[in-house]
Amino acid sequence: MNKKAGPLFYLLLAVFVFLVMFPFLWMLVSSIKPINELFGDKAFTPFTSRPTFDNYISVFTNYPFLKYLWNSFVVSGITTLYTVLIASFTSYAIARLKFKGKTVILGLVLSVSMFPQIATISPIYILLKNIGLTNSYLGLIIPYTTITLPLSIWILVTFFRKIPFDLEEAAKMDGATLMQTYWKVILPLAVPGIFTTAILVFIAAWNEFLFALTINTDDKFKTVPVGIAMFEGQFTVPWGDITAATVIVTVPLVIMVLLFQRRIVSGLTSGAVKE
Repeated sequence: MNKKAGPLFYLLLAVFVFLVMFPFLWMLVSSIKPINELFGDKAFTPFTSRPTFDNYISVFTNYPFLKYLWNSFVVSGITTLYTVLIASFTSYAIARLKFKGKTVILGLVLSVSMFPQIATISPIYILLKNIGLTNSYLGLIIPYTTITLPLSIWILVTFFRKIPFDLEEAAKMDGATLMQTYWKVILPLAVPGIFTTAILVFIAAWNEFLFALTINTDDKFKTVPVGIAMFEGQFTVPWGDITAATVIVTVPLVIMVLLFQRRIVSGLTSGAVKE
């Protein structure tokens, strides 16, 4: 266990990190290239001698990009809060309470996520169209919750089961009710799992494309993935604007992970019982 990693390990690690980061680095370089270097032979050069931020300026001046960002934040944020709230209660009941059919319920919940989006888009669109929820935030929050809730429940059930039952039994002996036990004992210990689930839900809702493209066709309610896909140039595809917008969209996700990773890691052993 105390054996130190050799040079080969760090070499392979560096190659792996480079391969993972290569698409983002290529987009970053392309986003600061002049337009004439995005086509032809110069498009394959990894560097530019004349970096410019014109593409970033164009994103905010030629397109309603701020509106797209706001729409994505609203839809992803509300979806995350609602999904995590419902998933935490459901997972607590499945993992900690005794009742028949828990395995069947968990299997049915997980089976919902096995349906491909393309198979469900038509009935969902017809339903939302009939009740007047197309071109609205709620029209995306409902299907996004359907997509992310099964996986959230599955992750949190696994996490709740790892919390020692001794703490729950001690709270009951002290006179705590079921809800008091959940809010004051179980939930604080489950914060790392909840934060992890929230990040996954937010990323899934932030990056979703098919439902956003189909349900919200009005520019006022388009999210970032659809908005970027609809960028139009006068004569050619505006690759500079697209790469700049992609970099801008990726930054909030990176910041969110960096902000919460320490809390997640530090709380992984918070439920341990010392014997």
